[in-house]
Amino acid sequence: MRVPRLVGLMAVDARETARARGLFLNAPDRPDFHLAVVDYVVRQYPQPEAEVPRDSMVYVWFDFGPGEGGGGVHEPRIPRPPRGGLRRELDEPGDPYTVLSSP
Repeated sequence: MRVPRLVGLMAVDARETARARGLFLNAPDRPDFHLAVVDYVVRQYPQPEAEVPRDSMVYVWFDFGPGEGGGGVHEPRIPRPPRGGLRRELDEPGDPYTVLSSP
């Protein structure tokens, strides 16, 4: 039997899809997985289309782990990288981010 693609499905749909194929679903990052409804699957193991025996366990995750992607919050890089060209030597007046130049 082939593992269905669960990534992108809501928790309730992922559970139903796995159950219909005779697979068990486990979510290591959600101890309350049976209560999750609208969270989206972001990763699964085994991968979609992998051959597994009936009654196999498929693991799904709803959050990206540290360093695995996910949008997160984008913050300004301080100090800002050098701008290059003639502006590299002088900062703009009133610029709150000073650029450190190398000699």
